[in-house]
Amino acid sequence: MPLADRHQTGILVDEDGRYLLVDCGAGVLHRLQETGVGVENVSTVLLTHHHLDHVSDLMALLKARWLAGEEHLTVVGPQGTKTLVDGLLDVHDYLDGRVDLSVREVGEYEFEVAGFDVDAHRTEHSKPCLAYRFDDRFAFSGDGEATRALASFADETAVFAHDCSFPDAVDVDNHPTPRQLGAALDGHEYGRVYLTHLYPHTEGEHEEMLASIGRGYDGDVRFAEDMLSVTIE
Repeated sequence: MPLADRHQTGILVDEDGRYLLVDCGAGVLHRLQETGVGVENVSTVLLTHHHLDHVSDLMALLKARWLAGEEHLTVVGPQGTKTLVDGLLDVHDYLDGRVDLSVREVGEYEFEVAGFDVDAHRTEHSKPCLAYRFDDRFAFSGDGEATRALASFADETAVFAHDCSFPDAVDVDNHPTPRQLGAALDGHEYGRVYLTHLYPHTEGEHEEMLASIGRGYDGDVRFAEDMLSVTIE
């Protein structure tokens, strides 16, 4: 549910000018333009899963790259990604063949994408969803409940971005509350944890959410926001 200052999911990973976009929800193309990177420099998208708020700008990216004169786009994601992309092209058939489109499906194993070494871990969500880890630098939970297995998967990364969609007062499945997240992270170490995938229900609840997490996990936890840039040495 986008807010005026918060668009849907999209994380740009940059290593020495090599870019990888993780998820491509509504508004992500506008944010890419704001970064100065733009659609011209993003030729690979890595999807965590296929819910609309993570894929709705995917065809818009394909079209924007075509109109910008770019010739390639690679889409990588969990099982069903090829069916998703084929279905979108059936609807938007005038985009079919406009760029050299490559689609690849991955699972719970290590793989290479856009020059990045990535490890994947399946999360507990209502659709097949993968969390991703980039060496010891960065991990992203994708969507899903907070679990000890996922916390261990990301252990000792410099930055861990984790779904924390609702405050404790909301009874929800497939997403964690702060209390659940703090309990899952307990005993693990991360350089910093960022809370993301925040529904409007979390507005005005940030201090209480951090306190709830802190009862289980005493590390550095912060709220992510649009256009936040984090440098990992």
